[in-house]
Amino acid sequence: MSSEVFSYRSLVHALSGAVGSVTAMTVFFPLDTARLRLQVDENRKAKSTPAILAEIVKEEGLLAPYRGWFPVICSLCCSNFVYFYCFHSLKASWLKGNQSAASTDLIIGIAAGVVNVLVTTPLWVVNTRLKLQGSKFRNADIRPTNYSGILDAFVQIIRDEGVGALWNGTFPSLLLVLNPAIQFMIYEGLKRQLRRGVPRELSAAEVFIIGAVAKAVATTVTYPLQTIQSILRFGQFNESTCESKLLSSLRIIKCLLVNRARKYGMLGLFKGLEAKLLQTVLTAALMFLLYEKISSCTFRVMGLSNNHYKKH
Repeated sequence: MSSEVFSYRSLVHALSGAVGSVTAMTVFFPLDTARLRLQVDENRKAKSTPAILAEIVKEEGLLAPYRGWFPVICSLCCSNFVYFYCFHSLKASWLKGNQSAASTDLIIGIAAGVVNVLVTTPLWVVNTRLKLQGSKFRNADIRPTNYSGILDAFVQIIRDEGVGALWNGTFPSLLLVLNPAIQFMIYEGLKRQLRRGVPRELSAAEVFIIGAVAKAVATTVTYPLQTIQSILRFGQFNESTCESKLLSSLRIIKCLLVNRARKYGMLGLFKGLEAKLLQTVLTAALMFLLYEKISSCTFRVMGLSNNHYKKH
């Protein structure tokens, strides 16, 4: 089993996934900025994504849509490296060369997601705050922050809120491991259907389309939890609306969901979904395209191309 876990094959998958995700996120980063503003700034009226971006540029400057790019890219690179490495190493250990199935992909995706969440949540908490720092919010209850960088954000959060604050939003994040798990299950399943047992490399168009479909389904299903995750990571939700600070994470999540639904209706749980779908679908599609091309090229150079396709 150790040979599958610690292998060049898993390392190639991890590096390809990390490079692909960083490149794709950089291209579509402004769309993620629009999505995040709609999720955490409750008083901002939901508008089309171009309108939100135009508003941000007008009020905060031309570079505002790329605010917080570096910490997000660092977090994304680490997160996708861990996820791709765990997913493919666990898959190799489980299958031992046999054909995979949808249920197997889902279980392995969940396991990889849990490891990823526990390891990288502090990075995502910091990058959420840095990305929103200096923003002009419609909600007057949001307190301004003053972090000079990633390390300073870590120091201030630990000093002012305790070490546990670095794992804010961990519980919804653990529930949200279903997002990449569903995404990979659909993606791998569609790949098997397109190949129909023939070990061939998919075209760029095929990879882009199935990557987009897989992410669109996963995002729509889990979006309300993603909104709560962003609010918790930002660290400025109003706990007084809940009965006690000692409530479990599950009660807090339920409270935030119910309060948001009561205040804005059920559609309030999906505020920012248009921006999220636009950003995440395009990003995931480009990421999978780059990942497949980088990994297949690397495996071809290593003389492992045929074996690579057969195992998937």
